[in-house]
Amino acid sequence: MLFARADPGGILQSVPSVGPIRGAQILGRLGDPNRFTSLAGVRAFSGLVPRLDSSGINGRHNGLTKSGDACLREALFMAAEHARRSDPSLAAKYHRLMVTQGRHHNSALCHVATTLLTRIAACWRRGERYTLHDTNGRPVDATQARAIIAERYTVSAELRTARRTIHARPGTGRRSKESQRARSVNRPVHPPRYGSTRLTPIRNSTASSSPTGSGMAVRCCSTGSAGTTGSCTG
Repeated sequence: MLFARADPGGILQSVPSVGPIRGAQILGRLGDPNRFTSLAGVRAFSGLVPRLDSSGINGRHNGLTKSGDACLREALFMAAEHARRSDPSLAAKYHRLMVTQGRHHNSALCHVATTLLTRIAACWRRGERYTLHDTNGRPVDATQARAIIAERYTVSAELRTARRTIHARPGTGRRSKESQRARSVNRPVHPPRYGSTRLTPIRNSTASSSPTGSGMAVRCCSTGSAGTTGSCTG
């Protein structure tokens, strides 16, 4: 009800994969796009822009700034995942980033989300509904758009799997990180044995009188019931 009042023209719901719930999340977190002086300000507010590290005359772009609202980025990220399968221009961008430039899935999808946000804000500022176009700018319907994507811009599942951000590496799980000396849960625990006797050879100066005849005397160490140790020389 409130979302229908905020978007009476249905601009957000005209965007592919954006329904009432996701549209309310985007509009509620973004606010009125007309309050920004430019589309660059909209992108900067979302945090979907690269971070610039510069020193002197040197500078480079790193990952996203993520300075904006996290819920807004999440909604745009999920919307971009579905929009790239419905909009040929977004599908072409995702295909180029994955296949030609070698980006991983999350990086390519963040670029698509930034483009999608720019188009949403531009449509809102002009008061126009979102329309689908092919890569040449000609309007197409949903059926034609999916046919173009299937023919030209399909990224195989094997390539997406190979370009994942996080790969499972052996020896990094919780079980492998446990100490090798840690006592296993399933290993039986034996109580200490009391009253056990051990023989410890010691050097004896009177080797000739030793009954063993090997120059060594034998010391008998027994453990008492209270944990004390007694000794006697044989």
